[in-house]
Amino acid sequence: MQRTAPHHILILVLALLTAGVLLTGSTPVSAETPAQAPTPVGPAPLGDDMEQIKKNLLDLKRDLVILEEDLLFPASSQVAVFLSMDIGELFQLDAVTVQLNGKEVAHHLYTDKQVDALYRGGVQKLYVGNVKQGPNRLTAFFTGRGPSGRDYRRATTVEFEKTFEPAFVELAISDSGAKYQPEFNASVSN
Repeated sequence: MQRTAPHHILILVLALLTAGVLLTGSTPVSAETPAQAPTPVGPAPLGDDMEQIKKNLLDLKRDLVILEEDLLFPASSQVAVFLSMDIGELFQLDAVTVQLNGKEVAHHLYTDKQVDALYRGGVQKLYVGNVKQGPNRLTAFFTGRGPSGRDYRRATTVEFEKTFEPAFVELAISDSGAKYQPEFNASVSN
């Protein structure tokens, strides 16, 4: 199945729904009866119908995205990588690169707003993909500014056994006051 297939389905559903509204919203005029001017009865219910159609389309799009993710990333091979940070006094994040089994799968450059969101407790989904069952190795490279404004590049590696359940990897950046250095940790949960 191609990745664009849900978009084609969505367009087809939108066209059918719109055609149905237009057909049911109009009154057919027969050749035997003269066309009469419509009499104003009140606000047209077409606006309410359009709002309901919009709501239905949003629900359908949500369902299609969930279905697409389930098809592309089945639980038996799915791995998801997330990034979180704490206060960040000892490290200013610029970029993250993620390698899975020696192959680069994600790279992200950060804006000041994105880093600020991470400091305030946000969690970023860096990668969702498929891996083979069995032993796997994930390495994350962090680039930024360390203590005293020095350029800083560190890595953390985690090895995990992929089972039939989806795997979730959390990359956490935290400050270590005792060492006056940032710490980079990776943990895996199923």
